[in-house]
Amino acid sequence: MKFCSDCGSLLKFATPVGDDRGRFLCPACGSIHYQNPRMVAGCIPEFEGRILLCRRAIDPCYGKWTLPAGYLENGETVSACAERETREETGARVADLAPYRLFNICHINQIYFMFRGRVMDVGEGPGKESLEVMLCTEAEIPWDQIAFRVITETLQTYLRDRRAGSFPFSIGDIGPGIRQEDLRKR
Repeated sequence: MKFCSDCGSLLKFATPVGDDRGRFLCPACGSIHYQNPRMVAGCIPEFEGRILLCRRAIDPCYGKWTLPAGYLENGETVSACAERETREETGARVADLAPYRLFNICHINQIYFMFRGRVMDVGEGPGKESLEVMLCTEAEIPWDQIAFRVITETLQTYLRDRRAGSFPFSIGDIGPGIRQEDLRKR
């Protein structure tokens, strides 16, 4: 940030009195501009044992496969966000959402909250953020074309839990490590 969104003055970066970390401060009006992680909510939409994936029509990772997910809007619950993103990206409506995984992705200031969901109908196909959608079995998942590590982790854990017949809620961390496909591009 460079300018105060309250008064337009140039900001400085400093630790406010009584705080424990640096913030953007406005010396003119006294506003403190907090920056907090962005919440992403998504869904593992399942239909008759198959998982609904969408192929991204936007960057980052244009053309790669993912689970439907996106940023939480103000005034929206995380489950409503997961339902909305699934409908927007795949055209499908989901029901029976159950909290499944929460991932801390601190190096990019994001928190992913993933639900399990049952596809009620597949709708009219992909929305404007997806090139195509695909219902796939475990064997058909295009592992080398998955867009994000958090999606790979979610799918791997989900498939393991599905084989075990139990879906406990759990919390995990995604660090800044290098993905195998990133190494192949070098």
